[in-house]
Amino acid sequence: MTLLKLGTRNSPLALAQARWVAAEIEAILHGDVTCKIVGMTTSGDQLQDRSLIEAGGKGLFTKELDIALEQGEVDILVHSLKDVPVELPLGQRILAYPAREDPRDAFISLKYGSISDLPEGATVGTSSLRRRAFLLAKRPDLNVVEFRGNVQTRLKKLEEGVAEATFLACAGLRRLGMGDTIRSGLDPKDFLPAVGQGILAIAAYPERLNPAAADCVRMLNDAETERAALAERAALGRLDGSCRTPIAAHLFHDGPGCYRLVVQTADPSGKPFYSAEKELEGLELFLQDFRKLGEETADLILDQAGGRLPHLEDV
Repeated sequence: MTLLKLGTRNSPLALAQARWVAAEIEAILHGDVTCKIVGMTTSGDQLQDRSLIEAGGKGLFTKELDIALEQGEVDILVHSLKDVPVELPLGQRILAYPAREDPRDAFISLKYGSISDLPEGATVGTSSLRRRAFLLAKRPDLNVVEFRGNVQTRLKKLEEGVAEATFLACAGLRRLGMGDTIRSGLDPKDFLPAVGQGILAIAAYPERLNPAAADCVRMLNDAETERAALAERAALGRLDGSCRTPIAAHLFHDGPGCYRLVVQTADPSGKPFYSAEKELEGLELFLQDFRKLGEETADLILDQAGGRLPHLEDV
């Protein structure tokens, strides 16, 4: 019997996601492998009093996991894709993108049903620069404050009156069995999600994995989800790739062979706001086509912004 160690963040959501991946792998290999989940507290998880930007950016959620994988303490990593930097450590590969969960942002409030219901001057908590900027683009009258912590921590902050509303990912709430806390799901056409939101990424050093385990992990890959991941992350990489610029990208599948990538960015204050989209059509499309779609749509944004995107330091 082969033991496969799965590394992940030590949060309720990350552990739930890893347990799902473990169950899928064990089911495919029919008892030939046993999965062990290794939860870790990352630098990003330890931050409660300041933003990710101040502490160093997105890689804080993967640093310790990457080290554990490099040193052989775990065999594969299970990530929320939106936490993963565009550039992976040398030799590390994402072997599978399982089918995407609900990509929408969830509006969460104990008092109000939607963004439009919030009274003038209401306090909204979020740790996401994208959500802050896109919200202020719609409602510049609102007071947006830093809101750090996992799902449970943020919900507790609402109960304590720290803010009147917040945002979480619908995917995470559903994976935790907490879908009933969603007051409203924000239509991606009106409030574009984060790059890769709702997508899991299973990463490893392929040459170190047991071949049967590597093949099994690859079986969890969903072709449509992989296309979305590559297009959205290609746009992110072209534009910035860090946490210092509010960037959103989402691949819409409009029908057989019809795809449309929308990319948006904004000044952290909400204005100016830039939006671009580009279509891709064809019944025989390759992964490189989706990477190219991401890069070309990002270039449209750069043209609008005069070649330079607004950063947090600009405000």
